[in-house]
Amino acid sequence: MALQCGIVGLPNVGKSTLFNALSNAKAEAANYPFCTIEPNVGVITVPDERLAVLEKLVSPQRVLPAVIEFVDIAGLVKGASKGEGLGNKFLANIREVDAIIHVIRCFHDDNIIHVAGGVDPEFDKEVIDTELQLKDLESVEKKISKIERQAKSGDAKARKELDVLLTYQAALKDGKNARSVDYTKEEKEPIADLFLLTDKPVIYVANVDEGSLNTGNKYTEALAKIIAPERAQMVLVSAALEAQIAELTDEEEKAMFLAEYGLTESGLNRLIKASYSLLNLITYFTAGVQEVRAWTIQKGWKAPAAAGVIHTDFERGFIKAEVIHYADYEQYKSEAACREAGKLGIEGKEYVVQDGDVMHFRFNV
Repeated sequence: MALQCGIVGLPNVGKSTLFNALSNAKAEAANYPFCTIEPNVGVITVPDERLAVLEKLVSPQRVLPAVIEFVDIAGLVKGASKGEGLGNKFLANIREVDAIIHVIRCFHDDNIIHVAGGVDPEFDKEVIDTELQLKDLESVEKKISKIERQAKSGDAKARKELDVLLTYQAALKDGKNARSVDYTKEEKEPIADLFLLTDKPVIYVANVDEGSLNTGNKYTEALAKIIAPERAQMVLVSAALEAQIAELTDEEEKAMFLAEYGLTESGLNRLIKASYSLLNLITYFTAGVQEVRAWTIQKGWKAPAAAGVIHTDFERGFIKAEVIHYADYEQYKSEAACREAGKLGIEGKEYVVQDGDVMHFRFNV
């Protein structure tokens, strides 16, 4: 399960600098360097310190981390919903992503023109929101026109669907994002096939100058107030600084560089971790002499579903799972020692996988 995040933002907010920093970042494992699938899609490894520990303990032939895809949604300008700029192409791209990374400029620089004539986080957010809302409204109204006749003829299911669609229509017309509609996953069923852009979870990246990374500034304070009703997360990143960090290949040198700015990890790492948290994702590991590998699943998944991420046969023919909690693996140093200490559990179909579990599946097809 590769997580895909779409990066949106107005021109000159630092979106491309951030994407380029990602594309230049040297992945922690050679198996998954950043690669470009299309000109605007890149893949990078998910930072996870536990992999290095498992690698040291197991000495595998290879290490495969989890990966995350970033899509640079370029061309999103005022009028994009009506096809302005490269609007149609990139609004189609964003429909496929799991989450939206909304980059908002929170730094002042006379040399970089702002489309609003001055730094204004509220303006930035509103323009992008409006374009996405207009596109969503178009999708909702198309579906309304399709099922309206069925609803009027007395079809109870169609009537129920229409009520949900009309609620979304009203919210979008009112300048609200679809995610602001308080429905359960089941109640949202009538809009599931529309992949509404403003229903996707969002992280706001406040692109700040280097001096504001730890403290924030008046622009980040303004942005925090604007996004408070959405209960959305804000990550402070200096795209310019990230571009410099991405050029460093030596881990010690990178750590020293970060320390100069009072940081323990890069903004990109924090952004990736925030994306995982936003989408309720966790990681489990498989560890053997051939490979140590990280697998991404939804929090709350049971063992058979987790096994299915490796191969559908594993889920179909699931018998049981051998499970060692990561902390125990780290403490006892090997699978054999964990087994001897009674720290290897044999779990069945109802076992809920925990973040960091080291697992081995038994199956029969």
